Amino acid sequence: MKKLLIASTSTIHGSSYLEYLLPTLNYFFKGVTTLLFIPYARPSGISYDEYTQLVAQVFKKIGIDVTGIHEFHNSTEAIKSAEAIFTGGGNTFELVNQLYKHNLFSILSDVLNNGTPYLGTSAGSNICGITMMNTNDMPIVYPPSFLTLGIIPFNINAHYLDPDRLSTHMGETRETRIKEYHIYNDTTVLGLREGSWLEVNDSEIILKGTHSARWFEKNKLPREIQTNTKL
Repeated sequence: MKKLLIASTSTIHGSSYLEYLLPTLNYFFKGVTTLLFIPYARPSGISYDEYTQLVAQVFKKIGIDVTGIHEFHNSTEAIKSAEAIFTGGGNTFELVNQLYKHNLFSILSDVLNNGTPYLGTSAGSNICGITMMNTNDMPIVYPPSFLTLGIIPFNINAHYLDPDRLSTHMGETRETRIKEYHIYNDTTVLGLREGSWLEVNDSEIILKGTHSARWFEKNKLPREIQTNTKL
């Protein structure tokens, strides 16, 4: 019985870290007293300890104690025994690289499929898909594989941005890049805008938050998915 929150971002404009999600986290993690945090994505190169401290300050507001996975001697056992798990955002290549380095993908997939509550934001959401190939991040390291958890049957493009017709920027749009991806790959991609997230209860996936999402299938026109819609 999967129980997942898959968010596009940890922080929306004008709010502090996880502030916009805090009411949702309060009910999602109801009854949870301890949480295992996976800080491997290291946004801006922040240390594992600094990242964990940031997360701990937020979860303290809802009565949950946070411990970073790096604080355990055995990371596999830490995941097995975790009451709940949060993987934060940052660089998806580094996150995936570290998860492979520590041989954690298999055990993480097992516990999530067996019902351990999971929160992912940004990079931590990207790894919920079949592959990490729709991340926006720079390839600062080379992970052994782009295959990820596959606990949802499509890929995530977090922080999805619509084309700005007033912009003078001449680079590719997100939609263009996803079209390029579908020349060589078949997996459906969900463009998840900031301020929105997916709630997953077993096989049921519902879009939540303040924005619609963009659904991309190979050889089809993209379409909008409205909030509160089951995917």
